[in-house]
Amino acid sequence: MNLRESTRRYILLGLVVLVILGVVVSNVMASGQDEQFSIEDALYQQANQLASAGNFEEASVYINELLKTKPNSEAANYLGALIAVNTGEKEQAAILFQKTLDLNPYRVEEPMFMLQLGESFYQAERYVDARVVLTRCLETGWAPEEFPEYQATVADLLSKIENKL
Repeated sequence: MNLRESTRRYILLGLVVLVILGVVVSNVMASGQDEQFSIEDALYQQANQLASAGNFEEASVYINELLKTKPNSEAANYLGALIAVNTGEKEQAAILFQKTLDLNPYRVEEPMFMLQLGESFYQAERYVDARVVLTRCLETGWAPEEFPEYQATVADLLSKIENKL
């Protein structure tokens, strides 16, 4: 098949236009994503800084705003759970800790996370769930260096749960 010179030029011109159009579209879409990421990162950083400073009520506003746009962010759910614990929102804390675990099932291997989850369930009066989590903590024999009283705390919570059930 023989193509005339003018046909080859149109094909080449069409390909060049298609590539340029693709670059322009992807650039426009990427800049929108960059802007959205910057906003979400700013919300997370602000909530984290406020929580670190002990201003949990104000941090709660920022993290709740972030969770509206990023409900499946493990980091946002975890920070939200920690903030909720400190603002006394026990049920919300339990929900967010559970969602964090749902988003990252490997958290079940983290001793401090599991203790936080168990305590959160206990405070939310979800005693059966708390017993399951804390029994796992006890059976694994975890003893984190940063929290030498880990097993004693777990045993104490389990005995409190047994008194409630």
